[in-house]
Amino acid sequence: MNRKNPQLSRRTVLGGAALAAVAVTAGAGTASATGADWPTEFPLPNGFLPEGITIGSKPFAYMGSRANGAIFRTDLRTGEGGVIHEGATGLASVGLKLDRDGLLYVSGGAGGTARIINSRTGALVATHQLTQNAAPFINDVILLDDRAWFTDSRDAVLYGVPRGRAGQVRALPLSGDWVQTPNVNNANGIVGTPDGRALIVVSAGKLYRVNLKTGQATVITLVGAADVVNGDGLVRIGRTLYVVQNRLNLISVFNLDATVTTATLRRTITDPRFDVPTTAARFGNRLYLVNARFTSPQLPETTFNGVAVPL
Repeated sequence: MNRKNPQLSRRTVLGGAALAAVAVTAGAGTASATGADWPTEFPLPNGFLPEGITIGSKPFAYMGSRANGAIFRTDLRTGEGGVIHEGATGLASVGLKLDRDGLLYVSGGAGGTARIINSRTGALVATHQLTQNAAPFINDVILLDDRAWFTDSRDAVLYGVPRGRAGQVRALPLSGDWVQTPNVNNANGIVGTPDGRALIVVSAGKLYRVNLKTGQATVITLVGAADVVNGDGLVRIGRTLYVVQNRLNLISVFNLDATVTTATLRRTITDPRFDVPTTAARFGNRLYLVNARFTSPQLPETTFNGVAVPL
């Protein structure tokens, strides 16, 4: 059960309007501009242990808990929110993405699962056991065409879960330039390429372009940066790629070339409110991030929040 913070407004959302297109690859590019008076910081429950965030075309952010798999929804216009999915002992919600039908695709961390949750009711729709490996970490997810693609930070495999239809989960082994380091987290953030024909994955300080048909991974040459160490969440808007580098408390902004073989560093974004931000989502002219606070005690009384910065 999620530990509640009495200072938070508890407008638990178990209904509401239909939510439209997912907002991370190019997604919320159609979203209206954020209001200048909208809050740029909002609280999460004490002990929530956030890591993932997703936003659709409506001004609501959804964030997952590593503590118990709960899902928290915040109204970006007010900063107020509440738990829509309570989670349970032994579960985790790490990366997550929202589709146009209001379904949340959720990475299950060490459980090795992908869960699908109805964002309107909070109900669990389906659970897919992606791997039987002894120590997986299903970390992040992106929606691309008819599948949700999940990374496993402990194995050189991506998993494609069918969206909105019956079908088998597809395991896509990574090959080519891919380097898998044992006993540490590897594949993390994931987005689609601008043409939708491949995936971009960050792993161990490198960016890779992954062929969706073969799993062939090609290192993307970085210009102006030696690496993307501590690379975590990715956001792509057109040919601009935002790489959240968690323990560095910054976002590196790259321009991708037409073939996604080179990424040129244009600038970095930082903010004194960053406290190990992990993932980001766009709405209007802002990026919204959650502070995972990995360098702070991860206790039931530890405070957590989300922050927004201009694009």
